[in-house]
Amino acid sequence: MMSSEKEFKKQVGKLYRQLLMAFGLIGVVVFLFLYIALNPSILVNKPTETTIVPVQEVAVEDKIENGIHVATGFVDGEGLTEVIQNCTNCHSAKLVTQNRMTREGWVATIRWMQETQNLWDLGNQEEAIVKYLAKNYAPQKKGRREILTDVEWYELSE
Repeated sequence: MMSSEKEFKKQVGKLYRQLLMAFGLIGVVVFLFLYIALNPSILVNKPTETTIVPVQEVAVEDKIENGIHVATGFVDGEGLTEVIQNCTNCHSAKLVTQNRMTREGWVATIRWMQETQNLWDLGNQEEAIVKYLAKNYAPQKKGRREILTDVEWYELSE
């Protein structure tokens, strides 16, 4: 009877250790889950240093017609290359051309994109980009369209 009692205690001890390990493992998994849920940024791969890539000339589709860059619809001017390289990587050129903002508005938009849309640091290119946008896509004062002239009117008949 003594041996069966020892065997029983041995089995209970083994079960006890297994339960402790299982609950410990569950505790670690729950802790990791909560930590990641409360700090999701630890999963994001952050660059260790910012690298500024020199501006290169756009080789493909760089045709300009009537002062407009054909491929993007941007107005030709100083800073066009920087705008194409930095703006059209993430969105259509139309998103830029349909907007009109002051210099401060363009800077605020760039800051918003950097804070919420993962736009990279523009470095020394930012000044050229903002200058180009403020010059070519500034607010416009628009009134009514011009009066139509040289129109041949005709009568509608049934």
